[in-house]
Amino acid sequence: MQDLNHIFDTHSHYDDPRFEGRAEEIVSSLFDRGLSGIIHASTDFASADFGLKMSEKFAKYYTSVGIHPEYAADYSEADIPRLRELAKSSKKVVAIGEIGLDYHYEGYDRERQIRLFRAQIELANGLGLPVIVHSRDAAGDCMEILNELRPRGVMHCFSGSWETAKEVLSLGMYLSFTGVLTFKNSKKAQTVAANMPLDRFLTETDCPYMAPEPHRGECCDSGMIVYTAKKAAELKNISFEELTEAAERNAGKLFGIKE
Repeated sequence: MQDLNHIFDTHSHYDDPRFEGRAEEIVSSLFDRGLSGIIHASTDFASADFGLKMSEKFAKYYTSVGIHPEYAADYSEADIPRLRELAKSSKKVVAIGEIGLDYHYEGYDRERQIRLFRAQIELANGLGLPVIVHSRDAAGDCMEILNELRPRGVMHCFSGSWETAKEVLSLGMYLSFTGVLTFKNSKKAQTVAANMPLDRFLTETDCPYMAPEPHRGECCDSGMIVYTAKKAAELKNISFEELTEAAERNAGKLFGIKE
């Protein structure tokens, strides 16, 4: 079994039901194999509580706090002060996220999502924290808001065009890639990964989702970044070690994590 030195998972969901009763055991085993860090991407208040508790148990486990756009229907303005207090409650909170826009499913409330997204970016800017951005079928609105508010942060699970990538990068933001990068039909993501600057590249799993080939469809964990990193190194024509060390260094810089 390959060691995981310099592997940093910048986006995970170990509170997902697929890990129920096993999350701590899995995370502990990954750190035993040398994994250099995990960031929990919160989706609501219960998820933020999970991330904070896990960050207390593991030295290299960090968390964000934030409300995912799929929960925008339940959003109230009172949530922002509550998020602010959570963000200030621990030095292990390294970002506001997972926030953004998601127009994929019918019945979404565009204006409500936009209000929530803007409020959370403004919170992050006020606290000096980066944002973890989710954007699905909403690139136009998302980029308009990012261009206006100009947060530090990362566009997670990037699968957009090179044109969109260049716009994100021009804002000083980072791009992160999941196991989707290993899929044969992910030509747009592969083009971006091949051409983008190495100093803006981050690795993530979005686990338990997005397991890479040859584990596509399985329950993903942070150790599977190995496959994504190998594919990225191949696309960039650099060594696996150069890729993972750069991604680890980038994560530390963006999220203010110092070993």
